[in-house]
Amino acid sequence: MASPAKLAHVVLRTGQVKEMTDWYVQVLEGRVAFANDMLAFMTYDDEHHRVAFIGTGASERPGDMHTGLHHVAFTYASLEDLIGTYQRLKSVAVEPFWCVNHGPTMSMYYQDPDGNQIELQIDSFETDSETQAFFESDAFITNPIGVDFDPEELITRYESGEPFADLVKRP
Repeated sequence: MASPAKLAHVVLRTGQVKEMTDWYVQVLEGRVAFANDMLAFMTYDDEHHRVAFIGTGASERPGDMHTGLHHVAFTYASLEDLIGTYQRLKSVAVEPFWCVNHGPTMSMYYQDPDGNQIELQIDSFETDSETQAFFESDAFITNPIGVDFDPEELITRYESGEPFADLVKRP
């Protein structure tokens, strides 16, 4: 059996194709590959499209208690990149609704114009074996969700030169 080489893209249904496209381009520092009134593709790397939007005409969003996609996560290469993205977005009034140290990741959750949850994260461990060891630890078994953090406090600690391992260590 062959596993996929990569996750290519996510497609979201929306009643506001332009607004959603603009939001994702801003948040992910991407570009529009194609757009019309009913369909848009955007990317932020060498893939032809990473996020696409299909116009449905619908504008309603079901409540929290429904089946379907919970969130989409995007991983940054460094803590510096995650912090820089947070600061860039905050300067244009786009702020996370939840910041959490999951243990394996440091994550900031945002909501797009349709209310979909988008996770921007970094990996806390350098290797898969370190991540797996954390999944098997009492700390994770006791609390698999994580511990909230204040992004402004994280920035202060980062700018003071605190080591990466200390910054991402889950309390």
